[in-house]
Amino acid sequence: MDWNRQQHSPMPSHRYRDIFAKVPVEPIDREWPDRRISTAPLWVPVDLRDGNQALAEPMDPERKRTFFELMVAIGYKEIEVGYPSASQTDFDFVRMLATSDLVPADVTIVVFTPARPDLIARTVESVAGMRGDVVIHMYAATAPVWRDVVLRRTQDELASMIYAGSEEILRLAGDSVRFQFSPEVFNLTEPDYVLELSDHLTKQWDATPERPVILNLPATIEAATPNVYADQIEYMHKNLPRRDGVILSVHPHNDRGAGIACAELAVLAGAQRVEGCIFGNGERTGNVDIATLALNLHAQGVDPMIDFSEIDRIRDVVEYCTRMPIHPRHPYVGELVYTAFSGTHQDAIRKGFAVQGPGVWEVPYLPIDPMDVGRGYEAVVRVNSQSGKGGIAHVLESAYGVRLSSEQEREFAQHVQRHTDGTGREASAKELKALYEEVFGCSN
Repeated sequence: MDWNRQQHSPMPSHRYRDIFAKVPVEPIDREWPDRRISTAPLWVPVDLRDGNQALAEPMDPERKRTFFELMVAIGYKEIEVGYPSASQTDFDFVRMLATSDLVPADVTIVVFTPARPDLIARTVESVAGMRGDVVIHMYAATAPVWRDVVLRRTQDELASMIYAGSEEILRLAGDSVRFQFSPEVFNLTEPDYVLELSDHLTKQWDATPERPVILNLPATIEAATPNVYADQIEYMHKNLPRRDGVILSVHPHNDRGAGIACAELAVLAGAQRVEGCIFGNGERTGNVDIATLALNLHAQGVDPMIDFSEIDRIRDVVEYCTRMPIHPRHPYVGELVYTAFSGTHQDAIRKGFAVQGPGVWEVPYLPIDPMDVGRGYEAVVRVNSQSGKGGIAHVLESAYGVRLSSEQEREFAQHVQRHTDGTGREASAKELKALYEEVFGCSN
């Protein structure tokens, strides 16, 4: 039974260890595989901080303002707006928000700071007078390699640094803000160490259901299959002290290409809040794409709580602000994601449209109605050398009202095939109409 003839590659895979050799993954009685997502988590876009840091040309104030206004307009209620101690541009942007009427009363502003007293002071200064709720988000890298190589601190020394930072936020900001902590690279950190830090911080910050503390658990470097991250999140969910006073948050990256799956399984495992970027910008392979996550819920019949009904306008703003194009195959927003060139797909879509009524959406190959996100149907079927008679007939009928008999469909498809093979490119509706008139000597 020699059906798999793959050979060993020359790549040095022996230099790498799986996650189970790097960090304890505590055994749990898993409940997440049997759960379903029935409500949207709290979405928190970090485009203006984390996404901005990943740009070759960081956003100028006008672009940051445009992006912020977009986020508010489509319904985000908690937005991380910057790293005020990192640059004057970020500080000035946060001050502009604090001194203007751009922030609605129901929108929470989040600002980011390392656990360093001088930078915490600068951060607190930036949000003075901010309208509405403010979250100060403190972070420190906690994984062993970061502790040993980057920070050169023991577990106890790092914990002391974190506790000093949390005390400084409490001293300077007190009741004027809410608190968030991220143990950066959580997914490669010893779980008991994260629990120890969480116990101290939630006690120090007096976490209660009325004023919850956000504990954000990042997969800063995606390092395992998504089920492992889900296990790590469920372990924390079940063992966190003062759990009813904690908002459990996740921040997946996409280094293994599974950021979406990590976030969805983390929500099944108990996460209540998801940080990411609209369309997935971020360092390396990016942060998790919270637009795709939201529209995945929509496609399952769950209200995403964010309005993507004008997705092309949203894409235009994101591309303008980031100066980065969005791939044509990007889920939901890409130029080609509702388009079929293949003949078998086109035939199925055409037949689906013929019977689709106003009720439940069930058109083959189209997981959602393109109209939901502001797209039309004119680009759903496009014709090239891979297309079939059904797709060709669909384009003529939808664009010009020309209906072909079954015999005409078969005959005309052969002419179109020769045309597209000869040109090597797509045939537009206008070209198909001209070819139809040439072949059949008539026009409608």
